[in-house]
Amino acid sequence: MDGDTLYSIGDLARRTGLTVKAIRFYSDRGIVPPTGRSPSGYRLYDIDAVARLDLVRTLRDLGLDLPTIRKVLDREISLAEVASAHADALVVQIRTLRLRRAVLTVVARRGSTPEETDLMHKLAKLSEDERRRLIGDFLDTAFGCLDATPEGAAVRQSMTPELPDNPEAEQVEAWVELAELSQDADFRAGMRRMAEQHAAERALRDTTRLRPDSVAAVRDQARPALAAGVDPASPEAEPVVAAVTAQYAHALGRPDDADLRRRLLTRLETANDPRRERYLHLLAVINGWPAPESLTPALDWTIDALRTSLFGPDAAG
Repeated sequence: MDGDTLYSIGDLARRTGLTVKAIRFYSDRGIVPPTGRSPSGYRLYDIDAVARLDLVRTLRDLGLDLPTIRKVLDREISLAEVASAHADALVVQIRTLRLRRAVLTVVARRGSTPEETDLMHKLAKLSEDERRRLIGDFLDTAFGCLDATPEGAAVRQSMTPELPDNPEAEQVEAWVELAELSQDADFRAGMRRMAEQHAAERALRDTTRLRPDSVAAVRDQARPALAAGVDPASPEAEPVVAAVTAQYAHALGRPDDADLRRRLLTRLETANDPRRERYLHLLAVINGWPAPESLTPALDWTIDALRTSLFGPDAAG
């Protein structure tokens, strides 16, 4: 067969692997118009129709709609332009499918109710801008009092989740839980109290001294006591408490007295919110950071030891 040969629909079907019905459909819509008709009135097609049908099938397999395919065939738009736009659209579709898969995985794992499933789906499919606004509102509420301080921007950055474009299921699960947690009014209030306490300490301290990082002092001093099995209500705990409070007093430029120890106790009790530690853990999962060290054992021990120091052995626990 040469370039002058004309083909019936049946011939085209055998050459292209498409059904007669499909070829007639494309022909009726002008995508693969007939070259002419036989004496009996049957449609006939030239060799170009074979190439057009092969391209149509390829583009349909790639997900292009018929109006776009027709524009490509009629050279109203270039195939390169269509391919680029379609590739961009597929990126969005793939991301959406990954999120849906992750949400379904979470639902199966949690045994979630329909209401929880709906919420998870809504949170998971938020756009990047919507996620930033949601977390930005939380950070404004919790840490707004630190915005004027040098470390305010660093605090915001360290507390901001960045869900990747192609997240794993556990990252989506962590994002959903973190988003839910960030909307908890009681958690927000606790984080704000912690920020306000930090801001008040910063205003009190001698600017020539170190920042009063009470949590870091607890971590450094209490870990050896914990490892040694020291009872926080025992006399052996007092030197550890004294080391913590001395460091705190030095940073604030205040005497190590009962008032300072009560201030420190309040500070540590606010910081020892399990939801705060959970937020930091979820943040690490979302951002792909190393898992943070749990400070709860050291905080629990120091809080009990401080209470004993202030109020006697019966106050611990």
